Amino acid sequence: MTNHSNPRPTKAERTAAAREEARRIREAQAKKEKRNSWLIRGGVLVAAVVIVVVVALVIIQTQKGNEPVASSGPVPANVNTFGGVTVGKNGAILAPTTTVASVDQATLPPAPTAQPTAVADASGIGVAASAAGKPVQIVAYIDFMCPHCQAFEAQFSTQLKQWEDAGKVTVEYRPLGLLDQFSTTNYSSRAAAAAACVAATSPEKWSDFMNVLFQNQPAENGPGLDNAKLAGYATQVGAKDVTGCVDAKTYRPFVKYATALAVAHGVVGTPTVFVDGKQWQNGDFKTFAQGIIDAKK
Repeated sequence: MTNHSNPRPTKAERTAAAREEARRIREAQAKKEKRNSWLIRGGVLVAAVVIVVVVALVIIQTQKGNEPVASSGPVPANVNTFGGVTVGKNGAILAPTTTVASVDQATLPPAPTAQPTAVADASGIGVAASAAGKPVQIVAYIDFMCPHCQAFEAQFSTQLKQWEDAGKVTVEYRPLGLLDQFSTTNYSSRAAAAAACVAATSPEKWSDFMNVLFQNQPAENGPGLDNAKLAGYATQVGAKDVTGCVDAKTYRPFVKYATALAVAHGVVGTPTVFVDGKQWQNGDFKTFAQGIIDAKK
């Protein structure tokens, strides 16, 4: 039975309805694509702004890290004029035997014209056998960007501490800026200066700070850790806030002086390590040092 109150659409009406539906679909798709296009453009714009900001920060950091450093400046407390921080029994930082208020690079001898294979006159940089009955003096020149220094500390820190706690040795660390050439912001010198800030204000935290810098050692040929990160690590280990000291480059002249002094006396690589005045060249360090310690009277 046919329902005459709801007649079947004609072919023309069905065609028109299909076309109208297709038109609505096309318009909806066009609106969606337009909306997505604006979202993509907005995302690209935000990403571009982020990239510009990051690049700007890197440029600013690089420029600040490479600003000229004075050739003279103050000597940090608890650090000797050779750049050394001496760790003794139970991790205590020993006071330098001789101190001066400031240093000036103009007083240094000229750097060697040819690269030496060993330090010729270690006494000129305060390296010598300790007196009879005194702990053996171990002096280690390090660079906070030097992977070999990181490896040396990781391998021998436990043994060094055992010798220290037994009163057999003192260990003097001398951070240098030798590897500034492998950083876009003179990271080696900045890190050494930050360590000097910690030594001056929180000497009991110096060893912890050295350890955290090695644990978070940046790769060579990059910017290294920025000043905020260096100061943050100092706070992390419990040292007093050194942000102002680091940002003001308070001890960068001192690091510059200590580095030039070491180079002038033939220290051209790190780690360079002396045990009671004798330079460790190769072989097992523990065996080398133990022989000197056992022979000490």
